[in-house]
Amino acid sequence: MLRVNALISLLLCLSFAGSTEAEVTHAQAQASQYERKEALQISLSAVGRLVGDYRFRDTAGGTVEISSYRGKPLIISLIYTSCYHICPTTTRHLSSVVEKAREALGDDTFNVISVGFDAFRDSPPMMEQFAKKQNIDLDQWQFLSADQTTIDGLAADLGFIYFPSANGFDHLIQTSIIDGQGRVFQQVYGMNFEVPSLIEPLKRLVFSSKGKGLVDAVSNKIRLFCTVYDPARDQYRFDYSVFIGTFIGFVCVFVFGMQLRKEWRLTLGS
Repeated sequence: MLRVNALISLLLCLSFAGSTEAEVTHAQAQASQYERKEALQISLSAVGRLVGDYRFRDTAGGTVEISSYRGKPLIISLIYTSCYHICPTTTRHLSSVVEKAREALGDDTFNVISVGFDAFRDSPPMMEQFAKKQNIDLDQWQFLSADQTTIDGLAADLGFIYFPSANGFDHLIQTSIIDGQGRVFQQVYGMNFEVPSLIEPLKRLVFSSKGKGLVDAVSNKIRLFCTVYDPARDQYRFDYSVFIGTFIGFVCVFVFGMQLRKEWRLTLGS
């Protein structure tokens, strides 16, 4: 139990917003319940789950359905706009990693959405203001709002735990990666998570696609194995040496096989 409590203390974040005494009492009861059920396992159990086709509002007030993102990997980050530290910091870090992912995987290979889970406060104007404060202005990244029913449904599908507290909300610091079919593929935890923890699963999803033909399929396989993380530069690069090494290995095996076949024939001839 001590280990579970430590994990929860690491993954739960606090921010300032008003809550009534009744809400705080209810939140404490919920917190205790989630400790007993091991909050991390609730989140991890969502992997493989199909995310429902929920409807959101973008910052312009237009309607966005989550099914419109099908066909490409989707990153989902749940935040609330009145959070003064954790959510802004997590979002800025996510932005930095997303830019590295775009450079490595391509500009239009995946989408990102930040969803405000405080349905009462996180209106389209508030989400737009939040995005501007974090200097987020990237293609294929939208900041979305929804009603409470939609938020609760999405949170349940993602295994995302949140509840009111004396300081606003307690919630898992969680980023979810959804595959092209709309299923939860992997969870990433923490405010300043390591770059590969997000890009590696994205890379597998992007480059494991069959492509439009044999050439695309082979190209994707090469890019999957040769796109590697350089910790010294904190970025991904295409490492030709991996491909060259593999190619040389195949050549050596081929030459050895031909030589073995030749020796075998000479033995039979004698």
